[in-house]
Amino acid sequence: MRLYSYYRSSAAYRVRIALNLKQIEHSIEPVNLLKKEHKSPNYLAKQPQGLVPCLETDKGQLLAQSGAILSYLDSLYPHAKLLPADPFQAAKIQSVVDMIACDIHPVCNLRILNYLTDILTVDSEQKLAWYRHWIVIGFEALETLLNKTQYCFGEQPTLADVYLIPQVFNALRFEVDMASFPKIMNAYQNCNQLDAFIDAKPENQVDAMQPALKT
Repeated sequence: MRLYSYYRSSAAYRVRIALNLKQIEHSIEPVNLLKKEHKSPNYLAKQPQGLVPCLETDKGQLLAQSGAILSYLDSLYPHAKLLPADPFQAAKIQSVVDMIACDIHPVCNLRILNYLTDILTVDSEQKLAWYRHWIVIGFEALETLLNKTQYCFGEQPTLADVYLIPQVFNALRFEVDMASFPKIMNAYQNCNQLDAFIDAKPENQVDAMQPALKT
């Protein structure tokens, strides 16, 4: 398999974690968003939205959107399941996933932040205020839903952890005060003791080593 990825993309980060947790053989193809490689005709032919990630299967099939990719991987590789068999517990985890994927991430991602500054001429402090506002509102709700366990919901990472850890990484990057979110930080710290999460970290990606990307 081949994953088209940008090192700081939360959505690509999720898929990297899942591929590692399931020990699926794959390669990473960096797509430099800052150099507009995601807008190239070659990449748009693979992912018409021009977004990352995009997964190319070993049969040459292409999948866009991290949620669809993760569902595909969980069905195809049932070991290290990301959702439990119990329907209610699976739905409870999915609700946390949806809070991150649908309510927090979309208003805080790169293209939204760029629109604020480039089109609406919002200054950098206002942009940070926007980002922190939506992160804090989302995390306040998430904190009440997580279990007081090693990971989000028990003693094994689930899809909730796969989604949460990239979002916390971004929150820390933008200097959100995480003191009010001990359960979130507990899951974050415990996940980052596992090789699957460590290897998926943005700073451990090949494209993170390129100075031109460090902005």
